[in-house]
Amino acid sequence: MRSLYLRIYLTVLAALALFALVSGWVVQNHLEEQRARAEAAQRERMAAWADLLQRSLPGADAPREEQAAALREWSLRLRLPLALDDAQGQRIGASDQFTRREADGRPAFTERVQTIRLDDGRVLRVPRPGMRGDRADRADRADRGGERVDRGERGGPGGAAGPAGAGDGPGGLGPPGAMGQGGPAGPMGPMNRPMGGGPGPGPGPAAARLGDSRWPWISAAGLPEGLGLAALLALLFVAVAGGAWPVVRRLTRRLEALKQGVEAFGGGALHQRVAEDGRDEVAAVAASFNRAAARVEALVRSHQSLLANASHELRSPLTRLKMALAMIEEAPPGQRPALKREIDADIAELDALVEEVLLSSRLEANHQAGAALPDEPVALLPLAAEEAARVGAEAGGEALQVRGDERLLRRALRNLLENGKRYGGGAVEVTLQRQGPQAQVVVSDRGPGVPEAYRERIFEAFFRVPGHAERAGGVGLGLALVRQIATRHGGQVRCEPREGGGSRFVLALPLA
Repeated sequence: MRSLYLRIYLTVLAALALFALVSGWVVQNHLEEQRARAEAAQRERMAAWADLLQRSLPGADAPREEQAAALREWSLRLRLPLALDDAQGQRIGASDQFTRREADGRPAFTERVQTIRLDDGRVLRVPRPGMRGDRADRADRADRGGERVDRGERGGPGGAAGPAGAGDGPGGLGPPGAMGQGGPAGPMGPMNRPMGGGPGPGPGPAAARLGDSRWPWISAAGLPEGLGLAALLALLFVAVAGGAWPVVRRLTRRLEALKQGVEAFGGGALHQRVAEDGRDEVAAVAASFNRAAARVEALVRSHQSLLANASHELRSPLTRLKMALAMIEEAPPGQRPALKREIDADIAELDALVEEVLLSSRLEANHQAGAALPDEPVALLPLAAEEAARVGAEAGGEALQVRGDERLLRRALRNLLENGKRYGGGAVEVTLQRQGPQAQVVVSDRGPGVPEAYRERIFEAFFRVPGHAERAGGVGLGLALVRQIATRHGGQVRCEPREGGGSRFVLALPLA
């Protein structure tokens, strides 16, 4: 799979699906544990009811009508459908609820009917209560509510008791022997036991509300058990998947734009840049690419310009060499020494041009690569004196020291002095002075000076003041190299007019 956004998106979906499966498994296990505990409690409750009814119902030898009446009375108290059969399986009696549901033929009811054999051989039939919230439990509560409405029962504090003291107050009905708070106690039941309200086994109104709202999304009406949970997890999966798609796609779209920009730049479009939207890692990568692209473009443009200018400058000495060589064979013996001197001068000019081109390229490449210069102490006054002696200039001033590459600093001083000698008419001076945290090397001459419009441009590669090249020669790289060297040492160079005529070139470097 080559698309990054698909891999990220599918990874998110896989993690989400795994989370949903694990969550569903945990919830299902928890529900199964809850169901097992509830079923165990129901079995204990039904065993207690059976024991209670066996002790409370008339004996097997009592008239059937009496047994049936007692059974209906206890059905009302317990709010349970009850039926009683004799030892031979003949029906003795049943509550109205039991009879009605049995006549309806509901599978959910018949499957839940549990038979409890009493000690005297009779069989008590009691439906197991359904789990709160399932269909059987809702049917039970609907039937009980309808039965209470049919009997005219009223709930609430202090309500009058219905038949057999079945009041629906806050306490609800409970087993005999507990005094209820729903209303006055009903008539005395069998075995002279008081019948009243209390927290009993039957679900009261509060229990019904709890049963309806505990897990409404797990056991929804009309759905198989557990399907509600699966539907919820599926809905959550779809929602997160839909929300994750635009986020992932936006991220990878920016990566695709970055990829296209890099490919275009690599194809030769050096001006190509990419958008730096946002403040995240992708934006940081885009910004880094733009900075690198700008440096590469500047370096390539510089090399292209250097190559073009160097090719142009090489034409003149090469042309003169070709002419001199062509003429030297046919020239008279008296002219041959002059032609030889011209050939030597052209060769020296070519050598100087190649040396300066190579030095400029090396400085630019080291600067772009971030290579550090040698960090050694350099005494400027002896260096200035040596270079001044080469061109017949005067040197003086303070003994100052800087740190850097002595070879490059010597080359900068030499270029300034040779430039002053070439254009300054021979009167060249070198002065060293302290200016705050900087050491200043001032090379002064008495030449025609540099027009103000060209005082910055003369430090560009291969630029020469119009008219000077014809008179003094040069290739226009000397001052450009001086600026490069000064910049690499943390300094600067500038051209100023000299009082009384001429020019002053000030090379400022940080003191050691």
